[in-house]
Amino acid sequence: MAVLGNKKSKISDEIPSSSMADIAFLLLIFFLVTTTFPKDKGLQLVLPQQGETQEVSLKNVLHIIVQPGGQVVIKRGESQQEQNVRADALKSIWRQDVEANPNLIASVNTHPDAPYRMMIDVLDALQAAGADRISLNLLEE
Repeated sequence: MAVLGNKKSKISDEIPSSSMADIAFLLLIFFLVTTTFPKDKGLQLVLPQQGETQEVSLKNVLHIIVQPGGQVVIKRGESQQEQNVRADALKSIWRQDVEANPNLIASVNTHPDAPYRMMIDVLDALQAAGADRISLNLLEE
């Protein structure tokens, strides 16, 4: 029997770095391709073409006024009577009023100094109530 030489295999204690850039590049491409980005969810309003105006009877309008302090005031039709409400109460108010008058239009009038968040809360409440006829206006002094 022949005895082979006393050769020991040399095991390297280094990590091969020649293909690290390739691996990093492939991982980068993999994550870029498989990542999904959420779409922005904003206010879904269909705005009319510029210059389009329609005459509306005041009895078909629910005036919602957002005041500078964040208060929400409601006036119905031609009545001068005002009602202070919370923004989250608009959902039930809209549903009750639209049952009485199916041609009702919500006119949201926002004071220039009113908090933007309050206008969004009013629009969210109207959207949750199913309002599809909304007029947005800047409250004039």
